[in-house]
Amino acid sequence: MNSRDYLYLVLAMGAVTYLPRMLPLVLLSRRKLPVWLAEWLELIPAAILSALIAPAIFAQSNPRVITFGKPELIAAIPTLLFALKTRSLAGTVLIGMFCYWLAVTFL
Repeated sequence: MNSRDYLYLVLAMGAVTYLPRMLPLVLLSRRKLPVWLAEWLELIPAAILSALIAPAIFAQSNPRVITFGKPELIAAIPTLLFALKTRSLAGTVLIGMFCYWLAVTFL
């Protein structure tokens, strides 16, 4: 492969990454979405975050075994309660780090 091929490869990867993000914004930015769709779309970030965090909180690796005594789960419970009560991102991060430190140190 020469340098021109690499340039085409990088441009193609950029287009494949950028187009799926850009097209919905361009096509839907001037339209009024139905209420049910707008409400459904608001749930997507929480669902993605849950899918990323849940395996680390509830399971141990190789093979995956559900464990309820993990420090991550013990720290996640008060952190979740704090987040729901205050809606403070910075406070939630600090409380989460502190609760995890407590769980790892004293368990």
